Amino acid sequence: MEALSEAGLCFPQLINTSCRRTQYFPSENILLYIMLSSVSLLTVTLNLLVIISVSHFRQLHTSTNLFLLSLAVSDFLVGLLLMPIRILLTGGCWMLGSLMCSLFNYTSFLLTSASVGNMVLISVDRYIAICDPLSYHVKVKQRRVQICICLCWGCSAFYNGVMMKDHFKDPDIFNSCYGECVLLIDFLVGTFDVIFTFLTPITVIIVLYMRVFVVAVSQAQAMRSQTAAVRIQGSVRITAKKSERKAAMALGVVVIVFIFSFCPYFYPAFAGQELLSSDLLSNFGIWLFYFNSCLNPLIYALFYPWFRKCLKLILTLQILQPASCDINIL
Repeated sequence: MEALSEAGLCFPQLINTSCRRTQYFPSENILLYIMLSSVSLLTVTLNLLVIISVSHFRQLHTSTNLFLLSLAVSDFLVGLLLMPIRILLTGGCWMLGSLMCSLFNYTSFLLTSASVGNMVLISVDRYIAICDPLSYHVKVKQRRVQICICLCWGCSAFYNGVMMKDHFKDPDIFNSCYGECVLLIDFLVGTFDVIFTFLTPITVIIVLYMRVFVVAVSQAQAMRSQTAAVRIQGSVRITAKKSERKAAMALGVVVIVFIFSFCPYFYPAFAGQELLSSDLLSNFGIWLFYFNSCLNPLIYALFYPWFRKCLKLILTLQILQPASCDINIL
């Protein structure tokens, strides 16, 4: 009986202080690991393809694609570093020590914050490109883009370092037993985090994309009126309607996925509760938070025709040929 009890402990040699493993039925456990591992692999693969494409082909070395590259790097690290460790935590035991627990939580917040910041930068870039195209190349230069990306990563590192300073001082402060990696965010800090990491970015993205949508519709309407005299209204109307639908779909996908992925993570703060990283609801929110890193390359890259061409060149190993970086992609 005693041996059976010890088998359920994370550290059987520490009977009085060890945490207990999370109990799953074998079939559920296997299915869970397969599903989460597949998400991790897909996240790494998709974002790695984006990184290779933008880095390798010279035609893609533009200011706009630097934002895309930065986003892909943060999402790639989420899939490579954070998801595998989070998969190990599904058993309910932390085996890597207190210091690694702090570093893991800090890295988790850093990469997800950087991902959010990169999405905002991409929204600003698209806004300028569509709403003010004549001055785009004057306002958006590679030097300025590089500075914005560095500030995004630097501010994320500083902000999350300040938010987790108490956790760094005493990594075990919130652990109730040995073999646990828990981070508790109180109501005040959680409220500020919601405003800074969720409400502000989502407001900026919605406002910018709404403006982009309005401009796209007005341009389509102007195109219809200008070509009416040429008596090709039918074909133009079809093209305009398609343009309107594409603009609406892009806006809907970006906003809905962003809200759907982030709302469960910030629910405790909205409900006036403290965020405990070991709660079931918190774990569900964190995985949705991570899953957004898998969806980002689909939203921001797969909608671009050049990505499909790059994908073909990469998978057929044509990028290994001499001067492949100068291939016409656009």
